[in-house]
Amino acid sequence: MSLDLRVVAVVDPSVLAGRDLVAAALAAESGGATAIQLRIKGAAAGHVFQAARALLARLSVPLYINDRADVAWAAGAAGVHVGQDDIPPGPLRALLPPPFRIGLSVGSPEEARVAGADGVAYWSVGPVYRTASKPDAGDPLEPPGFARLARLAPRGMPVIAIGGITAANAEPVIAAGARGVAVIGAIFHAPDIEKAARGIRDAVDRAVSAR
Repeated sequence: MSLDLRVVAVVDPSVLAGRDLVAAALAAESGGATAIQLRIKGAAAGHVFQAARALLARLSVPLYINDRADVAWAAGAAGVHVGQDDIPPGPLRALLPPPFRIGLSVGSPEEARVAGADGVAYWSVGPVYRTASKPDAGDPLEPPGFARLARLAPRGMPVIAIGGITAANAEPVIAAGARGVAVIGAIFHAPDIEKAARGIRDAVDRAVSAR
């Protein structure tokens, strides 16, 4: 599958208010999400594996698993998304060859300096705006701060924006250099997930066309 990062919908059961995980992800896909990332913090590996397999049986877009490279590989996902406290991408890449992809969270110049390319498929930079989905994410970068941090990425590295992204504020981060956006709350807190995803996809596509 090609690396299309325009709208990465990050589905987390904790924000679904009891709605079905697979149905929510499919609604986001129908609304224009180009990838789904599964995030289930603190869950047993077997639980995450079963959720991943259920998603993979229905999704047409790539699925990435948050944090758990072992689960992502075993389930047959497109890749894993890791943070600065997870196993570094270098050792993961040595064990998990392409086409398996590794995404990396980068939130500061210090993290950018040690991140490098090292087998990484893309950077996720944020938080761009204030977000309730990750209270420990730090102070918002805002689009100018995102742009400064994104410029530290290795040449050719796709960089996506995360943190408080909505249909109303997505365009400035694309204009600041983001390849796409990763979204949790604005999609999966919405009463109509498909409509919310469509609004964000439309905003991203407009901004990409205007660059």
